[in-house]
Amino acid sequence: DVCADGWVAAGYARGGQPGWAALSLSLLAAASVATQACSWLWLRSDPPALRPAVPAWLFAALHLLQLGFLFRCLQALRAGWKVCWAEEEEEEEQSRMAFLSHDISMLRLFETFLENTPQLTLLLYVILRTNRAEPSQGLGICTAFLCVTWSLLDYHQSLRSFLQDKYELSLGSSIIYFLWNLFLICPRILAVALFALLWPYGVAIHFPLVWLAMFLWVSLQGTDFMESPGPEQLYRAMVAVILYFSWFNVAQGRTLYRSIIYHGFILVDSTLLALSWLWWRSPSDEHSYLVLVIAAALPCYLLGLALRVTYYRWLHPNVRAQQESGCDEVDASGRSRGLQFPSRSLPALVNRRMQRLAQAQFPGSRPAGQRLLNGAAAA
Repeated sequence: DVCADGWVAAGYARGGQPGWAALSLSLLAAASVATQACSWLWLRSDPPALRPAVPAWLFAALHLLQLGFLFRCLQALRAGWKVCWAEEEEEEEQSRMAFLSHDISMLRLFETFLENTPQLTLLLYVILRTNRAEPSQGLGICTAFLCVTWSLLDYHQSLRSFLQDKYELSLGSSIIYFLWNLFLICPRILAVALFALLWPYGVAIHFPLVWLAMFLWVSLQGTDFMESPGPEQLYRAMVAVILYFSWFNVAQGRTLYRSIIYHGFILVDSTLLALSWLWWRSPSDEHSYLVLVIAAALPCYLLGLALRVTYYRWLHPNVRAQQESGCDEVDASGRSRGLQFPSRSLPALVNRRMQRLAQAQFPGSRPAGQRLLNGAAAA
């Protein structure tokens, strides 16, 4: 994906469009800086057992050089290698590997939405503006769309790992989840690109206004993802960027009404952007074929909503939790109903940040870590 972005930026520079090249590289740099900042803040609040066996100044230097995320990936690979080749099961190493992989999934999601979704909009705008597509742009669009939808799926799978094994994401569920995110994101990016086609600088007004609305929306939900108020504002700002393009749940409780409000807002906003292009475009415009594309965008968005309803109606863990019951269930007050777990079953390390998001994403299901804690308390 990074190579594709570099290829696209180089193509802009060779084609006499240094502004587009600079904007493309700026999006890549801004996403990297924000991701590295989150990685560094998380490192400082992590348990001592998770901190790398390197001097603090060296790890800080890696983040300044935009290599902190890569170092985290190498840490996770090293921990996974030790677990795979260990002769005896080592719970601490498994917990360490899971903790690191959860952070990597979240960081990748941030980096993808801060970099790939704006890149997609820019790529589509340039293609429509020049009325031609270079091979590098085609590759960039494919990799960006794949990264966006795959990062959402990977994030969702990571949250599911906090649930009991019987709620693992199946292949069919993964395909439905992947597709409904793809079908909802595509029309949104198309609408923004069409609006930019007529008013390139209008996006510089539209994006901050919608981003501010999403930031206030997230703030009103009272998120507590980070360890202190300052970094929490950074987290909310990054989530607001995600919400500009895609749904992202951050608060506990029923999400039905919040989801209806969000999708209604995005549908109205995207429709207004598309209608503004239809209204103000020249009748002899060479982009007249886009009228058919816009006509197909609404069914695409509605299909995405239908797949989303299908997923949450039949494939979501909350539904399966209501359909299945066992002797180890815990009621709302947290009292154990039967099966007890010995204290040695307690996880050595639990990623509290991702666990809170899992509880928000699956309010009707009991996280696996909480199951162990309740069982040990009952014992």
